[in-house]
Amino acid sequence: MSFLAFLLLGLIAGAIAKLILPGKQGGGWFITLLLGVIGALLGGWLGSVLFGVGLEEFWDLSTWLLAIGGAIIVLLIYGLIVGRKKS
Repeated sequence: MSFLAFLLLGLIAGAIAKLILPGKQGGGWFITLLLGVIGALLGGWLGSVLFGVGLEEFWDLSTWLLAIGGAIIVLLIYGLIVGRKKS
């Protein structure tokens, strides 16, 4: 998969993860892109370790499910870190 396709995958996976998770996560499109790309990397790594499936093809369903799952995990961790603001 090319670098630009991976960035697009990360942006879309991050946006879908934000739609799936309830509440207000904050951050604009850049944070969504960053969290989505990190989530896609995490999902690809977890998929290869646990299931023997990685992020090979852009149009493969397993690629999208792994990227979205990884983005959800990263978004949950991001919410725990950023959500602890002092009043």
